[in-house]
Amino acid sequence: MRILVAEDEKHLNRIISEAMEDEGYSVDSCFNGADALDYALGVDYDVIILDIMMPKMDGLQMVRKLRESGNSSPVLFLTARDSLADRVEGLESGGDYYLVKPFDFQELMAVVHVMTRKYTGNRSNVFTVADLSLDSSAHTVTRGGKNIELSSREFALLEYMLRNRGIVLSREMIENNLWNYNYEGGTNVVDVYMGYLRKKVDTGFSRKLIHTVWGKGWVLREE
Repeated sequence: MRILVAEDEKHLNRIISEAMEDEGYSVDSCFNGADALDYALGVDYDVIILDIMMPKMDGLQMVRKLRESGNSSPVLFLTARDSLADRVEGLESGGDYYLVKPFDFQELMAVVHVMTRKYTGNRSNVFTVADLSLDSSAHTVTRGGKNIELSSREFALLEYMLRNRGIVLSREMIENNLWNYNYEGGTNVVDVYMGYLRKKVDTGFSRKLIHTVWGKGWVLREE
C-alpha cells in the first residue's frame, strides 16, 4: 500500500514516514501543499497524511482542489488547531479524519488501519483466501494454521494481492503501489519479490494460490 506524507516540519515528516515504512507501506513525502497536490494527482494513494498549515498551499486548499479533480483518496489531517470550528472546516473541505498534534503514533497507525479498511470495503484487519490469512494490524501471516515469516516488502506485496484477490496485477501496478517515486524501475525486482513470496506461501501446499498470467502479471486466487 502507498501513502503520501505531506508535513513541512521535516523532523516530524521523517518520523512519520519511517514509522509507515516500518509497517511495510511504500511512502512518498513532501513539505508543502503544492507538491502534495502534484503527487496526489499523479498517484492513487491509499492514504494521504496531510498537515494543514503548510507553505505554498495549505492542506485545506490542497484537499479542495484534489476533490474538485475527482480524486477520492482518503485524507488524514494532522494539525495543532483543535477547535470544533477547525475540525468541521477540515472535514467539510474533503478530509476524512482529523488528528490533533501532539498525537500518539499508536493512534496514528490505528487510524490509518481504519481508513484502509473503510476504503477497501474490508470490515476487519484480516484478509483471507482459502487457508491463507493475513492480519494487517498484528502484522502476521498464517497458512494452514502455520505462521509464515515475511519481510516488510513481502508482507506489503501479499497484502496488496489479498486486497485485490482475483485481479491480475501487472508489474507496473505493483511498482506503483509498493515502491515510491525514488524507485526507478527497469529491473526484475518485482519478479524477485514475487518469487520470494510464492516460495513462502505455496511451497509444501498442493493447492497453489499465487499464479502467473503470462504476458500480464500475477494473480492471487483459489483454484
